Amino acid sequence: MAVAVFSSPLGREYHGNNRMEGKSGRRRVFVQTETGCVLGMELDRSDNVHTVKRRLYLALNVLVEESSLTFGDMVLKNDLSAIRHDSPLLLTRNVMHRSSSTPCLSPTGRDIQQRDFSGPIEILGHSNSFARTKQLVKDIVKAMKVGVDPIPVHSGLGGAYYFRNSRGESVAIVKPTDEEPFAPNNPKGFVGKALGQPGLKRSVRVGETGFREVAAYLLDYDHFANVPPTALVKITHSVFNVNDGVKGNKPQNKKLVSKIASFQQFIPHDFDASDHGTSNFPVAAVHRIGILDIRIFNTDRHAGNLLVRKLDSAGSFGQVELVPIDHGLCLPESLEDPYFEWIHWPQASIPFSEDELEYIENLNPVRDSEMLRGELPMIREACLRVLVLCTIFLKEAATFGLCLAEIGEMMSREFHGGEEEPSELEVLCIEARRLIAETQVLSPRAEAEDDGFQFDLDCEEAGFDFTSDMASEDFMTKSPFSLGFGNGSGRSTLSKLEESIEEEEESEGEEDDAGSVGPRKMPTISKLSMSLKNNCLGVNQKYQKFSGAKPASGYLASSSSGHRSANEQLPASANFVKLADMDEEEWVQFLEKFEELLYPAFAKRKSVTIGQRQRQRLGTSCQF
Repeated sequence: MAVAVFSSPLGREYHGNNRMEGKSGRRRVFVQTETGCVLGMELDRSDNVHTVKRRLYLALNVLVEESSLTFGDMVLKNDLSAIRHDSPLLLTRNVMHRSSSTPCLSPTGRDIQQRDFSGPIEILGHSNSFARTKQLVKDIVKAMKVGVDPIPVHSGLGGAYYFRNSRGESVAIVKPTDEEPFAPNNPKGFVGKALGQPGLKRSVRVGETGFREVAAYLLDYDHFANVPPTALVKITHSVFNVNDGVKGNKPQNKKLVSKIASFQQFIPHDFDASDHGTSNFPVAAVHRIGILDIRIFNTDRHAGNLLVRKLDSAGSFGQVELVPIDHGLCLPESLEDPYFEWIHWPQASIPFSEDELEYIENLNPVRDSEMLRGELPMIREACLRVLVLCTIFLKEAATFGLCLAEIGEMMSREFHGGEEEPSELEVLCIEARRLIAETQVLSPRAEAEDDGFQFDLDCEEAGFDFTSDMASEDFMTKSPFSLGFGNGSGRSTLSKLEESIEEEEESEGEEDDAGSVGPRKMPTISKLSMSLKNNCLGVNQKYQKFSGAKPASGYLASSSSGHRSANEQLPASANFVKLADMDEEEWVQFLEKFEELLYPAFAKRKSVTIGQRQRQRLGTSCQF
């Protein structure tokens, strides 16, 4: 795959995001193809999707037939009026089979106006929070002019680069979206997927970790958790990796290429949290990072992405500062298994301070969602629903008196015999959806519908219908709150859930084959929820997972060298509940039911914690 050649942008100064705001009715957008090519273009009010595709074809020779122009959740038909200045768009193929070997050729020169004349680094967005980033960009552009090149980062699974200032100091780390794990231009052999397909985590698509990094920074109000300044940029340089075809072969001649990337200030540090004991980590720092992780449902908070800076120069492990980085796997499109390294630390079991409780109380998930829609309009609605759900969960849990560790345990899944089980949070969501389905069955509107009400719990590979006439009282006597909280032996495993569901599907298929034409019973609860009840779902108080290993990379760390298949390397993760398939009315009803269920669950969790502490004290006193 060849690289689009652009005239050198280094002759132009960085002018920030106001380069076009004085031009009435004109907007600048950056269009990215599935294979990573990026073209910046200016749009008039009369321009439409056909115009954009034509310019892409003229400038890059990319195939635009049977393709769609997308913007987050939106598939743009023809009208571009909803697209704002500096928005990133994605051109995707409509065909079922997507090839990563689609060529990205050099501009043809047939229409010189279609070339990308934007600066070397352009910030996508207009937030006042980007003031520090703008200064870093100016410093880096000056350094690039005098020949100070960025340095590739050799660690990690994705492509990353340290960009430096004129003194040769690393001041920013840049991660191109098309060099993520399994993305078309990944420089480390992890290739095989197109942008927009499920990635390292099934609920986080390839090419969409960049805006999640920015979202974590924007949500860190008042620099509460100490997330470094982060922005989404269009950046042009010859250092970036471009693979030649699906096998990931690298071309010999490096040329200027533009990328959409996350741009984060580089924080000098002494080590990360995995390099020594955590006993001297400040309680407030652990709490603040944990509060952010809960809000954004971080699925990858391991010790390696907690930087540690010593605040004294004596060389001893005295006072330190924690800096959280790498938030690309937060805000998934559906609930899965988070990973909170701090859940094992004693600091997480200390109650929240008054300042922390006040900060949590002032959080407003609706306001947060509106802010992200404005700053990152490409963000998917499913991600925002996870944010709203987790923020409500955090606020109510903190008000009830739970500590950080207890909240994290309720959100985390258990692993027994190699099988993962739904978390307490997921069980609450399943029950809330069941209550909604039950209400809709009894409503006049439900009786008028032909096909009943269905929920797809798995966004990609399987769908489960809510099909049980279980009464609410019967379910609540056994799940989720009055079930065994012992050693976890009473909890159903994923294999049992799948087996139960498959048996029901097979029996239904046999009835259909027999010619059954009777009316189908109105579904009221998912087969999954029925399986949870039948297998007596409980909740284990111990957090057992990976035995301290880093989940984001551990399962790949021992892989042999060479190019990995994305299909083979994706981690197995169940999707017990999905939030995106509800309309607005159902979503509001779901949140109401969810909040009603919280306090009994919190009370049960608190009693488990107290009982656990009593057993620990008894065990210590009885040792001889």
